[in-house]
Amino acid sequence: MYQSILVILPHPDDECFGLSGTLAKYISQGAKVTYGCLTLGQMGRNMGSAPYNSRVALPSVRKKELEESCRAIGIQDLRLMGFHDKTIEFEDRELLDGAIEDLIREVKPDVIYTFYPDYAVHPDHDATGAAVVRVVERMPKGERPPVLCMAFARDLESSIGNPDVFEDVKDFLKPKIASILSHRTQFQVPGLDGANSHKSKELQERFGTERFWTYPFGG
Repeated sequence: MYQSILVILPHPDDECFGLSGTLAKYISQGAKVTYGCLTLGQMGRNMGSAPYNSRVALPSVRKKELEESCRAIGIQDLRLMGFHDKTIEFEDRELLDGAIEDLIREVKPDVIYTFYPDYAVHPDHDATGAAVVRVVERMPKGERPPVLCMAFARDLESSIGNPDVFEDVKDFLKPKIASILSHRTQFQVPGLDGANSHKSKELQERFGTERFWTYPFGG
């Protein structure tokens, strides 16, 4: 049972498909979740269909969507880290790592969730995971929290093995679906918006298990 969970991801919406059910599950058991979101997804390709949306307005719209998602999941502590979308790999390492280190030291998490470096498709995902790994790796071995990673790359099991943590979140599909639907500028997923969609057998099979890889730190 986790008491303190830290999530470090680069974009609004990164939490919804692969992690929201797990977070809702642990929150229901009394865990506190701090979510450090590095950017506001300013350069996201999708701006939704609302006529008022523009590249200028998108950050504020996505911020509201993220806040709505956090409410749906039950996340109590959202930190907007102030970095820029699609530039995480180019950020000054001292600045990026320092911001992450400060958050870890403040929160003192029992576990950290992020992306698996080099196996998460998007450069921002990979760079965020790499930064978390760098920071945690510098900590004394006995003080390192486990780092559980999401990964999506094709054929990744041949490189990093099979996921070793599986979370059954079928009982938490309602907040998970609400989290996904919160990011309305980014996703239009048919069949999710029905009042009883969380009871659908098809959706339970599709979204009912979340999987993670524990990052294998050395000595």
